[in-house]
Amino acid sequence: MKSIPVQKILNIVNPTEFKLHTARYNGVKNPLDVYAHDKDKWRGWNTWGGKKNIYNRKYIFSLIDFYKETDMWLFGGAFAVTSKRRQKNGVFRYGIKDLKEYTDYVGRLKIKMQKPRRGRSFVLENHLDEMTVSEILKEPYSGEAFLGYDRINHSFSMLEPIFHNENADWKIRLEHLQGVYVITDTKNGKKYVGSAYGSDGIWARWRSYIKTGHGGNKSLVQLIKKEGVAYARSNFQFSLLECWATPVGKEVIDSRETHWKKVFLSRGKFGYNEN
Repeated sequence: MKSIPVQKILNIVNPTEFKLHTARYNGVKNPLDVYAHDKDKWRGWNTWGGKKNIYNRKYIFSLIDFYKETDMWLFGGAFAVTSKRRQKNGVFRYGIKDLKEYTDYVGRLKIKMQKPRRGRSFVLENHLDEMTVSEILKEPYSGEAFLGYDRINHSFSMLEPIFHNENADWKIRLEHLQGVYVITDTKNGKKYVGSAYGSDGIWARWRSYIKTGHGGNKSLVQLIKKEGVAYARSNFQFSLLECWATPVGKEVIDSRETHWKKVFLSRGKFGYNEN
């Protein structure tokens, strides 16, 4: 099937007046997760120019790295640059205003384009013809779709917008789900094995981690008290080990939780479990 150029959809009359912003992982956060979690914070990514005055044209055309797919981008908005100031530390800050003619596509238009060379700001006319339409989502992107219990292997930062937005396809599947899970600290390899068997199931249990970083677990409380929630956001990975949609009893779940603690050696120096 022949690809549809993005220009046929957006019809940008004056591409030479735009700078292209290709927002990518900054070493702390993925912009896709930021967009899904907090639209105001995402706008802030478009007001920061570093020390090079990178947005030195009238407009900004912003793309978000859709990092789950190769060479895929989510349209993050088009903005008019309304002001510019250089802070005492030499960093440029910009005032921006949405270009209303493009707002219907923000967060919905997925664009196929090979990743440019290293950098995040380019002249739009050099890349616009490379952009093709992948799809237009029914609703603005609000987090990864639920793909199955056996496919859950998500970072804290990926789960954060899902719980913040209370994504229905996740919540309805997890809120009454009993199960055993593992949290892996990707920085040091340590693991924490836990379980959920209350009325709110995995959803409520994981929501506690997303809110606090530690979920009330003793070793994790100590870690987050020392390092801050940002540590969990950068390093924690969540996976389901076993789950039951119908009640199986606390004894069964406790037994399986103990089994997995032994498997991962998560008590002692290899993990965060204390019992």
